[in-house]
Amino acid sequence: MKTAVVLFNLGGPDRPEAVRGFLRNLFGDPAILRVPWPIRPLLASLIARRRAPTAAEIYREIGGRSPILPETEKQAAALTDALGNPEMRVFIAMRYWHPMSDQTARDVKEWGADHVLLLPLYPQFSTTTTQSSLDAWHKAARAVGLSVPTRAVCCYPTASGFVAGYAALIKDALAETPDQPVRVLFSAHGLPERIVESGDPYVWQVEQGAAAIAAAVGLDDTQWRVCFQSRVGPLKWVGPATEDEIKAAGRDGTGLIVVPIAFVSEHSETLVELDIEYRALADDAGVPRYIRVPALGTQPAFVEALQDIVTAMASRNDPALCSHGGGRLCPSGHAGCPVAMGAAA
Repeated sequence: MKTAVVLFNLGGPDRPEAVRGFLRNLFGDPAILRVPWPIRPLLASLIARRRAPTAAEIYREIGGRSPILPETEKQAAALTDALGNPEMRVFIAMRYWHPMSDQTARDVKEWGADHVLLLPLYPQFSTTTTQSSLDAWHKAARAVGLSVPTRAVCCYPTASGFVAGYAALIKDALAETPDQPVRVLFSAHGLPERIVESGDPYVWQVEQGAAAIAAAVGLDDTQWRVCFQSRVGPLKWVGPATEDEIKAAGRDGTGLIVVPIAFVSEHSETLVELDIEYRALADDAGVPRYIRVPALGTQPAFVEALQDIVTAMASRNDPALCSHGGGRLCPSGHAGCPVAMGAAA
C-alpha cells in the first residue's frame, strides 16, 4: 500500500518578480483577509501592489528569494530517510507559492497513492495556517479526482522531539552566556485578537509548547516569556509584542535568547525580522547580548518527532487521532480541530 506524506508549509517567492504574486495569494486567502467576495480579491491585489516594494527589499536582504522551499525540501529528504519505507513518499504542498496543492495533488495521484497523510510544518494549529492548508488541499484533491483515504495531522505543540529539539538548542545558547543574566523569548508569529477570541487555539498551543520547552531546559518562570512578532494592519493583535519585550530586556540589562517557536523552517520572519531588524532594535535598546536560536530544520530530534507522528497515523485506523498525543489536545472552547471539523477522512 502506497502512502503519500504531504508536508504543508507557507511557501515564499522564489525570485523578485514573484513577490507581488505571492502577496496576492496570501492576502487573497479568506483565512487571512476575512472580508467577503468579491471585495477580497480586489483588496488583496491592492495590498499586494502597495506592499510589494517593501517585501522585495526584505527578500533582497536574503538573496532575492525565500529560502523556505529548499529548507522544506531538506526536511522532506530527512523525513524520507527516517521513514526508510519505499512504500511511503514525501511530497511538499506550499500554501501561497509553488509547488501548491493543485500541482502536488496531481503528483500524488500520478504516483498512485493508496493513502494520504497530511502533515503541516506548523507545530501549532491555527485556522490561518493549518486549516487554510487543509482546505486548499481538499479542494485541490477534489479537482484532480484524488479520492483515497486521507488523514490530517492537526498539531504537535508539545511533541517530545519538538520539545527536545528546541531545548537542546536553548541549552547550547545558554552555554554561550554562563556568567551573564539572560531571558529566553519564545517569539511566535502573531494573530489579530479577534481571531483568537473566535476560538483559534494557536496562542494556547504556543504557550503550552513554550512551557514544555522551558521545563525541559530547567528554566523558572522568571527566565522566559512568550511574545508575538510580525504585526501588520490596523487591527489589535495578541501580545506582548516581541519588540516590547526586547526593549524591556534593554531596560533590565539582561541578555536575550530568542526562540522562533512557531517556525520550523528558516524564512523572512527569522532571517530578516529576528536576525536583522530585531537585532538592531536590541542594540539600540542596550540589550547586552542577543542570541537567536535557529529554526529546527532537520534537527534530529525534530525529524524523529515527525517520523513518529507519521508512523502512528499510518499504523492506526482511528478517526479520533489528530495530534501527536493521539486525540484532541485543546480545551473544548477552542475551534477548528480537524477531527471535530471533519477534516480527517
